[in-house]
Amino acid sequence: MGNARLRSIHVHPVKAFRGLAPREAVVEPWGLAGDRRWALIDDGGKVVTQRQQPRLALAVAELLPGGGLRLSAPGMDPLTVPVPRPQGTVTVEIFGDKVEGVLAEQPAAHAWCSEYLGAGSRLVHMDDPAVRRPVEPEFALPGETVTFADGYPLLLTTDASLDALNSLIAQGPHQAEGPLPMNRFRPNLVVSGTAAWAEDAWSRVAVGEVTFRVAKMCGRCLVTTTDQFTAARGMEPLHTLGRHRRIDGRLAFGQNLVPLERGTIRIGDPVTILE
Repeated sequence: MGNARLRSIHVHPVKAFRGLAPREAVVEPWGLAGDRRWALIDDGGKVVTQRQQPRLALAVAELLPGGGLRLSAPGMDPLTVPVPRPQGTVTVEIFGDKVEGVLAEQPAAHAWCSEYLGAGSRLVHMDDPAVRRPVEPEFALPGETVTFADGYPLLLTTDASLDALNSLIAQGPHQAEGPLPMNRFRPNLVVSGTAAWAEDAWSRVAVGEVTFRVAKMCGRCLVTTTDQFTAARGMEPLHTLGRHRRIDGRLAFGQNLVPLERGTIRIGDPVTILE
């Protein structure tokens, strides 16, 4: 395990949009700085993801200084969206959680998102992730919070496990869909230099100067079957995960992490398994 390294970092400024791949990132208690602080909601206040709208995979949100966005997508003119000023909040429903967020101020932001998706949608910002949304209580410590991520501050995956999964896909009935790239799993941290599935046994890990608690394995959903470059859907990896990686009733790939301290992580940082 002495050769494990952080191979890549991924930040998704708007939930379900294409991610960015910076060379370094600041770790905050609720995740990587700028990660999933924005989301789209439908007319009923529910968060919209690639589960409902696979075309979101083709939309890009560049992170601007101060936390604003520059949105772009096929067929759309780019649009700059600043962080909204403090104002009243709206209730956002995300996987059963009710969370308060602040709508983008300019109507053009909501119109842009609605036009791209062909459905009424609004762009919402999480103004204060320190207080807005607790981590899933069953797997949280007191005071732990998260942004608009699925449930935990960070997701870690490993190259070796993806290689092992792709080997299994190659032996199955949907082998033409493989090999899959790592972006199908939309991780924050990708680690190289481990054994396949080694992360299953981790409970505390250090990436460079920052220590993380491993909260639970990540159960995978329909989004992983969405080609992040074309928005087309297939059968994999869920078919193969269902045959080979069904753990505690979930199709497991990757580990959910909670930071135990603030700091900065960089590509190439050593990854140390503490327990």
